[in-house]
Amino acid sequence: MAEYDKQLPLITASNRPFWAAAKRHELVVYKCLNCGSAYLQDSDCTTCGGPRMAWVRASGRGRVFTFCVFHQAFHPAWKGDIPYNVAYVKLDEGPLLVSNIVGCERGDISIGMPVEVVFEDITAEVTLPKFRPVK
Repeated sequence: MAEYDKQLPLITASNRPFWAAAKRHELVVYKCLNCGSAYLQDSDCTTCGGPRMAWVRASGRGRVFTFCVFHQAFHPAWKGDIPYNVAYVKLDEGPLLVSNIVGCERGDISIGMPVEVVFEDITAEVTLPKFRPVK
C-alpha cells in the first residue's frame, strides 16, 4: 500500500469491533437486544437503557442524510482530492456514519440517495467504509 498522509480514525476499545469488521470488509453495528436500537460503538442502549448489546452484521445499505463538497484543502494531504465530498449516511439500521460517496460524479449525489457500502483498504490496520450509489 502507498503511504497514507490523511488522518486515520482513532481506534478505541469501544469501537475496535467496528474497525476489525471493516478490515474483513463487513459493516457491523452495536445493537440493543432489548429494543433493537443500533450504534457504532459499544455502550448501554441510550433508547431503553438496556445493557444487553451485541455487535451484529449490518445490511451495508442506507441513504445520504446530508453531504458537502469541499473545494478547498484545509489540510495539505487533501490537496490532490479537491473537490471531494463528505457525507453523513443514515444506515438502514439507524446510525449515522460519516464517510464519502464514491463511484459517481459529485453532481449526482443527492440527499435521500440510496447507497451501499464498499471498503477501501488504507493501511495494514485500517480499512474505511465508503458508500456508492445503489444501481
